Amino acid sequence: LEVATALGNEGRESKHVGAIFVVGDASRVLSMSTPLILNPFHGHPEEERNIMDRGLEETIKELSTIDGAFVVRGDGVVESCGVLLKTVGQEAFELPRGLGARHHAAAGITAVTKATAVTVSESTGNVMVFRGGKAILEVEKIRLGGSPARGTDLRQE
Repeated sequence: LEVATALGNEGRESKHVGAIFVVGDASRVLSMSTPLILNPFHGHPEEERNIMDRGLEETIKELSTIDGAFVVRGDGVVESCGVLLKTVGQEAFELPRGLGARHHAAAGITAVTKATAVTVSESTGNVMVFRGGKAILEVEKIRLGGSPARGTDLRQE
């Protein structure tokens, strides 16, 4: 969430950036995805690929500018990025109106795996968390001169 909210608030080099991080159930998620690029994490030691390591933050932010999702194991080790998620039809999950392809992919992959997906909206900078095919949390982007980001637990709505 920390990397996602930083991306939503700051973007990358003054440009809005969207991203999707799929966390957990990595082997199943990878079996349901197609690489769009060569995996930049392949061959690197696990201790150098942990998304919770502050030393990897700039790499994650830079790689978020390319199309495709990050696939992250439950322990934080990044397995791949730039992957196209193969998801189910929209009838298998519910989404708030107005969300785009990234959010549909996040809902879809979490509907058929035990993963959690975190999305960063390129247009708004808001961060949404998906589990079981549903949006369960939204963190709004910090607005200049406004209040800090706030989270909305969507499970109650």
